[in-house]
Amino acid sequence: MKIGIIGAGLIGGTLARRWVQLGHDVSIANSRGPETLKDVAKETGAKAVTVQEAAKATDVIVVTIPQKAVPALPKGLFANTPKDAVIIDTGNYYPVRDGQIQALDNGQVESEWVASLIGRPVIKVFNNIFFKSLGENGRPQGTPGRIALPVAGDSPEAKAKVLKWVEELGFDAIDAGSLADSWRQQPGTPVYTQDRDAAGVKAALAEAKRERLPEYRNAANQWLKDFLAKQG
Repeated sequence: MKIGIIGAGLIGGTLARRWVQLGHDVSIANSRGPETLKDVAKETGAKAVTVQEAAKATDVIVVTIPQKAVPALPKGLFANTPKDAVIIDTGNYYPVRDGQIQALDNGQVESEWVASLIGRPVIKVFNNIFFKSLGENGRPQGTPGRIALPVAGDSPEAKAKVLKWVEELGFDAIDAGSLADSWRQQPGTPVYTQDRDAAGVKAALAEAKRERLPEYRNAANQWLKDFLAKQG
């Protein structure tokens, strides 16, 4: 499988390393250029490329950047992306990091906002798991307590592929509905960074309340603020 990853942070780097370990052809890019990714390429085994090159991957492109960076992606970035390539969005909106984004503050679903900006449908996944769990806690299918991940999107074909890829990485894959439903896995919701099993993920998705989204976001925002403070 040919994979392009746009974003070389904690989630992007972790996915690159895991997919290389599984034998896939992985390219990784950031906004500063491939010459700044030598250490990442060495550590993960992925090939450092430009953002434009990553967007030409034939199977899957992962957009894993801060929400504030999405509007700054090059115009027409996905114009030459194969039509059947799946685009995954792992992003999360944290105002303490991203600043205030009016559309999201007004209630637009985060991944629908991303899809509208890049001009391509996306599948939402890998946003609700901490990078260490993603990199270290995958387990064989059937393992008791295996962590499950929600997968939301509108294309049945694309979602079926992503469900399979999640399983390959060592996690139970849960169909979390349409992209419009992906608010249920946004920061601060009951399913967010809780490492629940399949039954727990389904229960957490059902437990989420749309009217509590501002409360969820504020709690997640405070968590990130405290986390960053501890990092110095």
